[in-house]
Amino acid sequence: MPSYLCPQCQQPSSLTAENTFRPFCSHRCQLIDLGQWAAEEHKIQGAPLTDLDQLDALPPEAFH
Repeated sequence: MPSYLCPQCQQPSSLTAENTFRPFCSHRCQLIDLGQWAAEEHKIQGAPLTDLDQLDALPPEAFH
């Protein structure tokens, strides 16, 4: 299998089913990434939804 680097620490990682933390190399890196999302350090591009009416206007498929 080609080498793959952990997106958090850049150490070698494996994308096989045996690595339950994939794409990360460890539980620690997985939790660091989760914390970064929770702290809003990572964001998905797009216009922010600032009004609840905007959410109501989205089709149900947008939430799956």
